[in-house]
Amino acid sequence: MSMNAVVIYGPHDIHVDKRPLPVLQEDYDAIVRVTAAGICGSELHPYRGHQKTTFGHIMGHEYTGIVTAVGKKVTTVRTGDRVFGLFSTSCLRCWFCKQGYTNRCTRSLALGTAQINGCQAEFVRVPDADGSLMLAPPDIEDELLVMMSDIFPTGYYGAMRAISQLSQPLESSVVVCIGCGIVGICAVLTAVKKGCGAVFCVDTVEDRLTEAKRMGGIPLHLGVDDIQAAVLKATDGRGADAVIENVGNEAALTMAFDLLRVCGHLSSVGFHQSAMPFTALQGYQKNINLNMGRAPVRAVLEEALEVFVQNKNKFTNAISHRLPLEDAAMGYELFSTQKARKVILRP
Repeated sequence: MSMNAVVIYGPHDIHVDKRPLPVLQEDYDAIVRVTAAGICGSELHPYRGHQKTTFGHIMGHEYTGIVTAVGKKVTTVRTGDRVFGLFSTSCLRCWFCKQGYTNRCTRSLALGTAQINGCQAEFVRVPDADGSLMLAPPDIEDELLVMMSDIFPTGYYGAMRAISQLSQPLESSVVVCIGCGIVGICAVLTAVKKGCGAVFCVDTVEDRLTEAKRMGGIPLHLGVDDIQAAVLKATDGRGADAVIENVGNEAALTMAFDLLRVCGHLSSVGFHQSAMPFTALQGYQKNINLNMGRAPVRAVLEEALEVFVQNKNKFTNAISHRLPLEDAAMGYELFSTQKARKVILRP
C-alpha cells in the first residue's frame, strides 16, 4: 500500500511521490490520516538551501487529522479522534518534559526533517502520541487549527518570554516585534492582548504590516521608516523594553540587540543558521536578558490555545492559499517568494 507525500530532494526541489503507508513501530505511536497540513517558515531554510541537511524525506510538521491506529501504551487519543499534532514530539516521561522543557525532550523528533518523515502526506506516523497529539476543539475548522501545531504557540512563547519578566507595568512597556510573518503576527496579538502599551512591528512586506496593524500593532516599514528613531521617541531615548525576533537571520538579531534598552529582554524564536552577531562583551555591557530557541509547544499549549480560541476570528485572513497536495511545489514557491501569508495543503 502506498500514499502521496511531499518529498524534498534538494533546494527548490519539491515533488509529490508515492511512499509506503506508515505503520506503528512502537507502543507509544499513533497513525493519523492527515486532513490539512501547513507549510511553515522554518521549512524554507532547507528549501532555500540555507540549512545543512540531508534530503529525501517527507516534509511537514503542522497538521490536523483523524487517528486511524494507536499503540497499546497510548492513553490520551484513540482511533477516530479528530486531532492536531505538534511540530516536535514530546514523551512527557523524561526529566526535561517533567520540568516543562518539552522543547528539549530526550526523545524529541522534529517532524518533516531528516530525523523522521513529516505530515505533508496522506498519513503520518506520530511517535509518543500522548505528548504529541491533542484532541481538536470542536469549534475550530481544520485549516485554522493547523496554526496550533507550531506557529501560534511559538509566537505566544516568543512574546511571553519577552514581556513576562518586565519590571514595569505592561501598559507602560514598549515592545518591538521583528518579522511579521505568521509567527510574528501571533506574537503581536499576544503582546497586545496581554496589555503591552505599544507594540511596534517591523517588516519589509506591506501586506504583513497591514496584518500586524489589524492585530493591534504599530507598523514600521524597514527601509522606509526610521525604526530606531520611532522606538527612541516612544521610550524617552531608552530603547525598547522587550524585543521579539522571529526572522532567524543575522540582520534581524542585530537589529533586535540594537533596539533593546539596557537591561531589556530579547526573545528570539527565529531558526538561526549563523553565528551570533554581537559579542559576549556587548551583551555584558548592555546587561541583556536573552532567551533563544525552539518553543516548548506542549508545555505552553493550553494557555496559548485559550488565547487563540478567544481571538480566532482575527486569523480568518491569515491563510491566503489552499492547495491540493499535488500542488505542493507551487505552494513552497509562493511562500518562499513572500506571495503567500500561509499555505495549507489538502491531501
